[in-house]
Amino acid sequence: MKKTILLIAGVYFVAGLMAQDKQGALPVFENGEAQIVKAFEDPDMWIREDLWVETEFDSDGDGKPDRMHVDVTRPRQTETEGLKLPVVYNSSPYFAGTAGNDPDLFWDVNQELGEDPKQHVHPPEIERRGERPIISKGHVSTWVPRGYIVVHSSSPGTGLSDGSPTVGGDNESLAPKAVIDWLCGRAKGYLTRTGKEEVTAYWSTGKVGMTGTSYNGTLPLAAATTGVEGLEAIIPVAPNTSYYHYYRSNGLVRSPGGYLGEDIDVLFDFIHSGDLDKRAYAREHVRDTEMKNGMDRKTGDYNDFWAGRDYLNDMEPMKAALLMSHGFNDWNVVPEHSLRIYEAAKAKGLPTQIYYHQNGHGGPPPITLMNRWFTRYLFGIDNGVENDPKAWIVREHDERDHPTAYEDYPNPGALPVKLYLSNGAPEKGGLTTTPNTNQRTETLVDNYSFSSEALAKAENTEHRLLYVSPVLKEDVHISGKTKITIKAASSKPAVNLSVYLVSLPWTEKRRDAKITDNLITRGWADLQNYKSLTESEPLEPGKFYEMTFELQPDDQIIPAGQQIGLMIFSSDKEFTLHPQPGTKLTVDLDATSIEIPVVGGSESFKKATN
Repeated sequence: MKKTILLIAGVYFVAGLMAQDKQGALPVFENGEAQIVKAFEDPDMWIREDLWVETEFDSDGDGKPDRMHVDVTRPRQTETEGLKLPVVYNSSPYFAGTAGNDPDLFWDVNQELGEDPKQHVHPPEIERRGERPIISKGHVSTWVPRGYIVVHSSSPGTGLSDGSPTVGGDNESLAPKAVIDWLCGRAKGYLTRTGKEEVTAYWSTGKVGMTGTSYNGTLPLAAATTGVEGLEAIIPVAPNTSYYHYYRSNGLVRSPGGYLGEDIDVLFDFIHSGDLDKRAYAREHVRDTEMKNGMDRKTGDYNDFWAGRDYLNDMEPMKAALLMSHGFNDWNVVPEHSLRIYEAAKAKGLPTQIYYHQNGHGGPPPITLMNRWFTRYLFGIDNGVENDPKAWIVREHDERDHPTAYEDYPNPGALPVKLYLSNGAPEKGGLTTTPNTNQRTETLVDNYSFSSEALAKAENTEHRLLYVSPVLKEDVHISGKTKITIKAASSKPAVNLSVYLVSLPWTEKRRDAKITDNLITRGWADLQNYKSLTESEPLEPGKFYEMTFELQPDDQIIPAGQQIGLMIFSSDKEFTLHPQPGTKLTVDLDATSIEIPVVGGSESFKKATN
């Protein structure tokens, strides 16, 4: 077999061969991927150690720079043979334990819209768990045998790290930056939390990749937005890229799926596992001042507080190669979080790929995709990954490790197909490519008691409006974001607005109990924000307002025999506030339409419906 020699930091890496000669054990590469090396495989031969890295900020008010608790797991050869290796780095606020999820301690969602929210009770103190020197064992068994060093750190105000959690504040970007600076020889590490004995990362090549899921996937992006040298590649999985998009939606107060009543201060309490003696400072200055004054559960408007926790606003310095991963049926961290950053990184000219699957929260890319990404950007092996397909989509009912390759996402062949409404309430109206005129308006009555599934399955109900396409004669491939323009009037100064795109008739749930084949996508908005996300105004009862907004991105093949349905309703039992039932929402059918991104555009859609 032909072998490829690569020189990194004075160490030869041999591709295609088990290179265990006089130079000792070295990483091995085949087909552009790092292979498991027997000499690195035995956990009993790994070195595990911990230390504290000094940052440039003081977020706990003690007058000293915060230090982050870091652990390292590396092959013994980095000590015995002077081997230098790249680093896979994972940071988290969860490693030391959490407060748990008690819905009784969340915000009460039973309130009228626009009123001051009821105060809620904060949870008891978190008792830190975990024993030094191991912060986490995550990612170790995957990457150390392949010739990487794995590093973990607890984020500010959690575990044995100094500081305060800010849930998206600047210190949560600067903390992993400091660890990367230390890995590259630019920051100081210490043997103890308060001592002066220094520790250096003499075993690091200065090439770092980050990965993680959910909050742990947010932190790689947070670090990358600092532009820190040495962070070559990131693989965020289901990352929260904007806390506004997590807790609000187009001006509407919205909970993440499964956590009704959670908000940013609840997440603060959930992760605040740091030094007991310093928690009071963090609660006073962050939770009870900055968050209380900025989060605004009364209007749901976008403001400076939320803008400061939106990583899209911080993309300019980013240099790291980005492989993004998400699930289209993730209703905790909705799939737009990944797409907005992927598109911004691509526009900057950065190396990018995106992987989407059809399941819920979490789900990293297949190991082959991750391996090729890190091999290319951390080891510098020219495996051509930058020429691979940009998008990998797991098709319906396929396994997550068998994605289908596409040129990009959204599918470049997808074009907007505009669909118009025809009346039919309280049963079903129509959804066609031909505009209708001189129709009457149709009205629904808000009632949060009914689930979205019950509303979609109902043959006749006053609590939703439903408009369906003709039965599909051929499959229709949707790829991208559906956009709705709606003209509506409310009987009260405020109203929840929920919009779903569904596939009918409703069928049984598939392998994941939280996912059905019937949900295509969904979205929520506050009609009071019809002009702007930053300024809302009370609605004049009975007056019609026009608003345009996007639903969540999706890539789904709707099979022949189904109908595509647009469902409009008000309060969403699983996601929105629950005002008293009875508010009436009236829709002007002639002025309301949707645009669906169909592969093949109008020609394909008309062929499937005619």
